[in-house]
Amino acid sequence: MSDSPIFAALADPMRRKLVLNLAENSPKTATQLAEEYPITRQGILKHLDVLEAAGLVMIQQKGREKRYSLTPEPLTELEAWIKAISIKWDERLLRLKTFLENEEASE
Repeated sequence: MSDSPIFAALADPMRRKLVLNLAENSPKTATQLAEEYPITRQGILKHLDVLEAAGLVMIQQKGREKRYSLTPEPLTELEAWIKAISIKWDERLLRLKTFLENEEASE
């Protein structure tokens, strides 16, 4: 999972903003998105290309216009990975707590 293109795509703060924007307001064109951020339409398109390559965005063509929408399925994979890491840390913290309680009780 750690070599997943999802991590690379979401590593950039602007791409995270675009994902959030599209989650709340899909579909949108690159022009509409560029009006909301201090970067050019071309810059937005480059970010959207990375998000599309990671499977996080899909494109709907209507005539000459391309509309971008969030594809949430890859986020489920990311959520499962985070949950697995969280479970491992919870287990480690529980073992540490048990160890410290046993140490305290033996004193």
